[in-house]
Amino acid sequence: MTSHRFGLSKSKISLFEQCPKRLWLSVHRPELAEETDNVRASFAAGHVVGEFACSLLSDGIMVDADYGLAAAVDRTADLLTNGWDRPIFEATFAHDGVLIRADIIEPRDGGWHLAEVKNTTGVKAYHIGDIATQLWVMRGCGIDVRSAAVRHLDRSFTLTREGDYAGLYADTPVLAMVEPITARRAEVVAQARATLGGGEPEREPGDHCDDPFSCPFKAYCCRHLPPPPAWPVMLLPDAAGKKVARGLLAQGITCLTQAQPSAMTNAKLARVHAATLSGEAWHDAEAVRRETADWAYPRVFLDFETIQFAIPRWLGTSPFTQVPFQLSAHIEAADGTMDHIEFLAADGSDPRRACAEALAALPATGAVIAWNASFERQCLVGLAAQFPDLAPMLQSLADRLVDLLPVARRHYYHRDIRGSWSIKAVLPTLSAIGYDDLVEVKSGTDAQTAYIEAIDPSMEPERAAAIRDALLDYCRRDTEAMVQVLTALTR
Repeated sequence: MTSHRFGLSKSKISLFEQCPKRLWLSVHRPELAEETDNVRASFAAGHVVGEFACSLLSDGIMVDADYGLAAAVDRTADLLTNGWDRPIFEATFAHDGVLIRADIIEPRDGGWHLAEVKNTTGVKAYHIGDIATQLWVMRGCGIDVRSAAVRHLDRSFTLTREGDYAGLYADTPVLAMVEPITARRAEVVAQARATLGGGEPEREPGDHCDDPFSCPFKAYCCRHLPPPPAWPVMLLPDAAGKKVARGLLAQGITCLTQAQPSAMTNAKLARVHAATLSGEAWHDAEAVRRETADWAYPRVFLDFETIQFAIPRWLGTSPFTQVPFQLSAHIEAADGTMDHIEFLAADGSDPRRACAEALAALPATGAVIAWNASFERQCLVGLAAQFPDLAPMLQSLADRLVDLLPVARRHYYHRDIRGSWSIKAVLPTLSAIGYDDLVEVKSGTDAQTAYIEAIDPSMEPERAAAIRDALLDYCRRDTEAMVQVLTALTR
């Protein structure tokens, strides 16, 4: 149990199963990796969820690795040898050169229960391999594992009392589905070790590069490939477009400009194809005017920014509840005059009540315009449910919502949007403004990252002010973009 000859881990075996080349590069050429901020943030969030799960088991003990993994193996062995009968966090085992640190093991049914904590609300396919590796190592060390589960967040949990997180996690048993994979683990370990002992494996890029996670070595592995075509056939939109694209690829046609008009199976695809060939936008302004003629004034162009915390922070929220912390609204009167209101709560307190009250400043009549209005509707309905006294006003806003996105999808295409009708793609093709001049916050993901930084109590005031300005600029640009797009589409 205390053999310290290890060179593989649960994570390395996961890399091997995704792609042997990824494992080899991670060990022999780690400097080639190009990790994104999103990936780093995802791992950090998972770490927080794991730590919190441990904190709910007050009688447990953590196996620290401060003095090295070999010491952690010995510490775990000492605990088990001396009859420890309470939860152990990060219990560390080594078997046949493979080291694992189990998130949580708990005494159960005369043996041990293995819980792999995940920052999800259910079991994912890739979780099974992780548990299989841990089970194989622990059994190889003589540990009597009676049960195993993915300990994930329970979406049905709602925080109803400050600090009471009982029921936040749920265990989904997986032992039965893990056993067949565990039985083959020795073979997988041998293959992974052989891979590391040889030269760089040969493998062409493919779907595996992004399944289950995006590989940080993708750029390196694709360096020898010819540059992609200017207008890849996969730009064709919708399921019908993807079906046509797959057919074209099967014929060796990779660029949309090489495709024949007869290959397009409906009018929308034909328009996309024609606009791509000509470089001229397809734009049915008359149809846009007809569809939007009854969008009454004053028109409110509304956008929210939201945050989703895996571990609920505020009463009435659940794992991954969308909580609006910011809004922007451009208000256009019938005579063309424009007003603007905005709201941002970045002090770490529950922003929902203040956000709902800020919405009370919006007109009580007229169309409420959004881009992908289902999102704004979800925010408004959620606030209405939380604050019954404000519900009539909030529900009125939700009832008056209209969606500019499908209007654009039906009646406009420019090849520079490259098959995407996101506001960030459409705006630069219709207006002199875009999003490139924004520096720190350019997307919803950036906004969430900035918000989390802003609510950190240790934030310096100057930095907090800079983040606030960046958030306000970004959300304001979103509603300004809708004004610009609708104006241009109706001309």
